[in-house]
Amino acid sequence: MATTMIKSPTTIQQSLQVVHPLDDIAEEKRSPEGMGQMHMSASVKFSLYALRGYLVLIGLMVAYRVLTLAGMFSHHLH
Repeated sequence: MATTMIKSPTTIQQSLQVVHPLDDIAEEKRSPEGMGQMHMSASVKFSLYALRGYLVLIGLMVAYRVLTLAGMFSHHLH
């Protein structure tokens, strides 16, 4: 959103112009090449490793459930 100030001798008047993102001037994109690695604190690294472990565990549980429903594991308790 662009704001222009029009200064007259007695009052200051604001005029707001709304610009749609598709009609706006394109901004220059930054290239990630040459930026290096992002620095993370120990708590952020721990959180990401915990999330990765959780997702792997849930994936293994889903795979086990699908294989169980498909009858891949025979249970001789019947």
